[in-house]
Amino acid sequence: MDDPARRRHGSRRRSWCCTFNVPPSSPENPYLSQHYRSNNSNCKTKLGPQKTDSLSKLTTSSSVPNSPQSSKSGLTLVGRIDPRRILSPGRVSPLEHTDSLEEGRHSSHAAPSAAVDSIPRSRSRSFRAKIESPDTHSGKDPGRVEGERGGVYDVRLNLKGKHGGVLVLELNSGVLASNSEVFAGLVAGSLGRKMCRIEVPEVENLGVFRETIELMFEENIAKKLVKIGVYRAIDILEVSAGIMFSRGVLSCLKYLEAVPWTEEEEEKLRSLFTRFKFDDATSRDIFARLYSQESTDTHQNLARHLVSSITTCSDANARNELKSLVKGLLSKSSVYEKEQPDVNKEDFYAVCQSCVSLLVNLFEEASDAITHERRAEKEMGKPLIERISRQVDNINWLLEILLDRQIAEEFVDLWAHQGELLKMHERASPMVRYELSRVSAIIFIAMGTRKLHCRSEARSGLLQSWFGPMLLDFGWLQRCRKGLDMKALEEAMGQTLLTLPLKQQYVLFMEWFRCFSKHGTECPNLSKAFQIWWRRSFLRGSETYAIESR
Repeated sequence: MDDPARRRHGSRRRSWCCTFNVPPSSPENPYLSQHYRSNNSNCKTKLGPQKTDSLSKLTTSSSVPNSPQSSKSGLTLVGRIDPRRILSPGRVSPLEHTDSLEEGRHSSHAAPSAAVDSIPRSRSRSFRAKIESPDTHSGKDPGRVEGERGGVYDVRLNLKGKHGGVLVLELNSGVLASNSEVFAGLVAGSLGRKMCRIEVPEVENLGVFRETIELMFEENIAKKLVKIGVYRAIDILEVSAGIMFSRGVLSCLKYLEAVPWTEEEEEKLRSLFTRFKFDDATSRDIFARLYSQESTDTHQNLARHLVSSITTCSDANARNELKSLVKGLLSKSSVYEKEQPDVNKEDFYAVCQSCVSLLVNLFEEASDAITHERRAEKEMGKPLIERISRQVDNINWLLEILLDRQIAEEFVDLWAHQGELLKMHERASPMVRYELSRVSAIIFIAMGTRKLHCRSEARSGLLQSWFGPMLLDFGWLQRCRKGLDMKALEEAMGQTLLTLPLKQQYVLFMEWFRCFSKHGTECPNLSKAFQIWWRRSFLRGSETYAIESR
């Protein structure tokens, strides 16, 4: 009786009994193996590849932010099985060594939760729930396996991963049926059978499905979700909705509504809400966070209000920060642009006109063209130069938004017909008037780099109005660049001149030639464009004359 070989033999038989209900096929017990193969009458209820209405196909993520400890929630790892030795969910090849099984069982008890997601996909796993249930029968049913605390394992849930891997869960039918309407119907169809087998193929993530089943054995699901995290909770919500686990769905919705989300989590949740419909007040709160009910008019009015507020902001740091923010939101290349309607062009041009009008008033003050009474009514808290520079910054910021949205053609006409500013430019101090040329510089660069396309009349009017002031202010622009690329400006001015008819080019290039010969580097260097104009005008003159004569 105390023979060690017998003790080992007895422990081996008991471990197989607890795991698979029958000993494995081996030379030591041929009768039992043959008896099991010939009299296996267990029920096997197969859940199709999740194409039914009650259980939709799972599309959960394979990432594992947090994995709950299965030993605390009711599932216990009981063995590792090499897939080459698997004959069926209840049969194992006798080539599996007992010591390796025992070692795998004990090592897996130390970290059961991490075993599912981190294992290679070709490995198989078997789990058993610890369920407390009262002993209602004096005798034991030989067809059912009892847990460590009196629970009955009468359901074997076989999960097959979409990308390989198998996970077997031995559960109590009462717990499973009371939590999931889908599984309740499957279990009800196998009443009177010794063991109900349910197979779930094409499972996207075995770990998420297992964690969802674990939550059925938790009294406080919300506490468990805090440890799991938002990203994993969205995956569990999807599985819970698929198997109609109402308590899990409600707990996940309450948890997700109460916490902030990252952009990745928000997109994942938005995708889930397009595939599932949740009838609950909490889901309506989440839906309200995901989708705005405002109309297009409200968005356009908001954009106009934001732009107008920024142009009147008095704090320089806050104004610069808000300009960067709003410009990024309204940009065509913004990640939010695909979901927002087009802005109202008239609203933007109304703000532009307001800024230009304020700039005219400031230059009237700078040129002493207004009376002392009217000057007292104006803003006297900050220097005049600073106020002029702020309005020019506002105009250039609006112009950049118009250029980005390709609606800046009308601004060229607006700027070309500023006769009052042109008159005051002649009388104003050079340290003030160069601010006007900063606006002209942005337009020239946009035209020269092919970002702004407008009619020939608009280009001609702009150059006739602001080309001369640009020549005078170029020296000040070099000293006070304020982010302006002077090389790009010189190149763009020459390219813009070359878009005019040759006769108009002649007038403007002669004006540049006189200014450059007189002031040198205080004027832009348009030598390259001048050479192109010269070649087109004279070296190919005979060809041009022949074309015109024909």
